[in-house]
Order: sequence, then C-alpha cells, then structure tokens
Amino acid sequence: QVQLVESGGGLVQPGGSLRLSCAASGSFVSIASMGWYRQAPGKGREFVAIITGGKNTNYGDSVRGRFTISRDNAKNTAYLQMNNLKPEDTAVYYCNVVIPIAVGGVSNYWGQGTQVTVSS
Repeated sequence: QVQLVESGGGLVQPGGSLRLSCAASGSFVSIASMGWYRQAPGKGREFVAIITGGKNTNYGDSVRGRFTISRDNAKNTAYLQMNNLKPEDTAVYYCNVVIPIAVGGVSNYWGQGTQVTVSS
C-alpha cells in the first residue's frame, strides 16, 4: 500500500553537501514519522535522523550538527540536507516511514536506498 522513492544521492567531495528526498505514495491516511538510516560496507544499519508529524526531530550522534531532516506533509516527502560531508558518511541511505494502523499499531516501510559517496 505504500511506496517510497528516494533520490538525491551521488558523489561529492569532503566538505560538500547533498540533499536527499523521500517521497511516499499510497493509500495511507497519515504518516507518523519519516526517517533515514544508512549502511556502509561491512557495517550494520545505522540510525541517521527522524522527524515526526509534529516536526520534532532527532539525530544520530555521528551526524548531529551537520545534517538536517525536514518534511513537507502536503507532498508526503521528507528531505535530508547533508552538509560538511565526510568520507565516513559514505553509505547507502534508506528512507523509512512509519504508518499508523488500526488498534494502535504501526507499519514500517523502507525505500530502495540511494548511494552517497564522499571522496576526493
């Protein structure tokens, strides 16, 4: 019922910036939260950032102060502005959405992933 389309990844030099987008579509009525996770080769999936419907935000320690998450509720789209990128930020970035369902439950959906490479 929910499809997530990610875009905005690419190759950037250290200190550069990228902006990721995640557009959600489907039959859902609302989105409780949208977030980003990343996975580098040989590592587990790491929490990056999350934003709620009320636009409260939280960030992983490794990106706090450099990344900013936002969302446009009318467009069902989340954005991740990544500034001062470091080689350690190189990873596949995955969008995540949490959809509220009946009887107080939630359902998670994941995007296809977009590659971010930070290199000279």
